[in-house]
Amino acid sequence: MLILFFGLLASIALHELGHFSFAKLFKVRTTQFMVGFGPTLWSRRKGETEYGVKWIPLGGYIRMIGMLPPRKDDKPGQVRRISTGPWQGLIESARGAALEEVRPGDEDRVFYAKKWWQKLLIMFGGPAMNLLLAVVFFAILLMGIGINRPQPVIEEISECVVPASQANLTSCPAGARPTPAKQVGLRPGDRILTFDGRKIDDYEKLQQLIRGSGGETVPMTVERGDRTIALNVPIARNQLRDLEDDDKIVDVGFLGITPTFDVQRQGPGAVVTTMADMTARTATALLRMPQKMVGVWHAAFGGEERDPNGPIGVVGVSRIGGDVAANDVLTNTEKFAWFIMLLGSLNLAVGMFNLIPLLPLDGGHIAGALLEAVKKGFARIFRRPDPGYVDVAKALPVTYVMAIVLIVMGGLLIYADLVNPIRLTG
Repeated sequence: MLILFFGLLASIALHELGHFSFAKLFKVRTTQFMVGFGPTLWSRRKGETEYGVKWIPLGGYIRMIGMLPPRKDDKPGQVRRISTGPWQGLIESARGAALEEVRPGDEDRVFYAKKWWQKLLIMFGGPAMNLLLAVVFFAILLMGIGINRPQPVIEEISECVVPASQANLTSCPAGARPTPAKQVGLRPGDRILTFDGRKIDDYEKLQQLIRGSGGETVPMTVERGDRTIALNVPIARNQLRDLEDDDKIVDVGFLGITPTFDVQRQGPGAVVTTMADMTARTATALLRMPQKMVGVWHAAFGGEERDPNGPIGVVGVSRIGGDVAANDVLTNTEKFAWFIMLLGSLNLAVGMFNLIPLLPLDGGHIAGALLEAVKKGFARIFRRPDPGYVDVAKALPVTYVMAIVLIVMGGLLIYADLVNPIRLTG
């Protein structure tokens, strides 16, 4: 459990270090480097920066001067507060508060005055650190520890054909058909050598072949002890969960076997493919976040079952960590692997979430830097005056709305994680 806690703190600190390193490299005055929010637990000033830890470990921040620029028609040192409406007044008030931190001589050390690619690197540094940490954690998991991989060796034979909707039954319902594996006499311990004339090296390949053979009679050879047995197996059709989308039910071939599992270390290629797969899944989950949050609401206040593949907050992650730590079945190595997997998944999710192009997320500033690059590029092509920096302060209304949404989402997840948590199963 301490591995998870300190891993989360380290991930937060390294995210901020990603921002901080580039800010220092490009000489942006940075007054604070904080891990956590709320009251300060510990801090120390070194040079112009205060380094510290706060009581609530739900994030962190660095404080750079000049995050909001002055109006482009303001004179140096002039801070105007012009209010033509509530939003404009809010923008000018925030702009003025930000510029009050700028001291004489800081003109070249403010964030807004930096070149667009420097601002991009400063803001991308944080998410990039999370993505790098995700690669490191998954490399440790896959190459160092290894993962439980299903083998083409039978662990258990299902007695009857039941659809995914009845998977929780403890006995066969009346009239249920025996599984093809039961019909042809397959046994636990049998190693499947070939299926439909194709050599079987791993279970995933076998699973795909079985699912694609529904309604067909397929030749198969198995190794049982020192014997090789040839069988003709009538593959049944069944309603099962899709391998790519657990919420989708598909009509596929079904044999009725459960594979054995064995821990195997993977190569660098497995890290690449795993990261690609996890990135695609995380991107899909982010796109479906609003829909999934509706499910979290119903689980929190309506007592509905919590979606195990839905969003989860830091409290929920901590509870899963507690379940892992208290599990008597898992070995210490398996528990360590769970914590590493959680840290890798969290860093990937946090890194990608921060790249959403909306303020106050890092992606909002990245989008501003890219927009500035585009505007400057067009100005050069058409020989127009340099348009200067993009005034991100104009996006503050969207920023405040987005901040409220994030706070509400975070609060809902914390509440749901307390009253109806996702639990470790298996």
